[in-house]
Amino acid sequence: MTALLAIDRLRKAYGQRVLFDLHNFALDAGAAYVLTGVNGAGKSTLLRVLAGLDAPSEPAHVRFHGSTLPLHPYPRQLRQHIVYVHQDPIMFSTSVPHNVGYGLLARGLHGDEVRETVEQAMAWAGVAHLRDSDPTRLSGGEKQRVALARAKVLEPRLLLLDEPTANLDGPAREQVIALIPTLVAEGRTVVMACHDRDLIGLPGIRRLKLRDGLLESRT
Repeated sequence: MTALLAIDRLRKAYGQRVLFDLHNFALDAGAAYVLTGVNGAGKSTLLRVLAGLDAPSEPAHVRFHGSTLPLHPYPRQLRQHIVYVHQDPIMFSTSVPHNVGYGLLARGLHGDEVRETVEQAMAWAGVAHLRDSDPTRLSGGEKQRVALARAKVLEPRLLLLDEPTANLDGPAREQVIALIPTLVAEGRTVVMACHDRDLIGLPGIRRLKLRDGLLESRT
């Protein structure tokens, strides 16, 4: 497979504590990964660095879709194609459709194109019936699916999911897990920091384990 993203070295430290120091880190296009490791190993921080929400401790350049770009300051080219979904997504107290379409509106899009794209994403995520619900009062699983729809409308090449099924009950977990293969089938690269055995066991999933500051490929 062709690498979507490649970094020669990526280091993050807090004082004398090195959280990770990765060499020749790469993610293939159209692949799904689970990122595992003990609590505190740096899984969420790694996703946040890749998403531009946290800076690496040393200058780092990424080769992304044919271009060489700095990771900090985070460039527009990466922001357009990499989307991070938090473990506890924030919902704006407007409406479910507005939450799903927020990123498109922030990019300056309006009108029928946005409405159609939002409707399609809500149907995909199984949240169309929630259109008149208060977004701040949705269940954890409903918020996660709205957040995934909000990410999907931006058509990211790389989707970073931080513990997407954490603290969800059985049916809610199953609904979220069922969405992941459809994202990969569209050619997107998906990286999920998680401990969820059902996510780890999805067909075709590649496993990365962060341990002692290094990444190990697991089968």
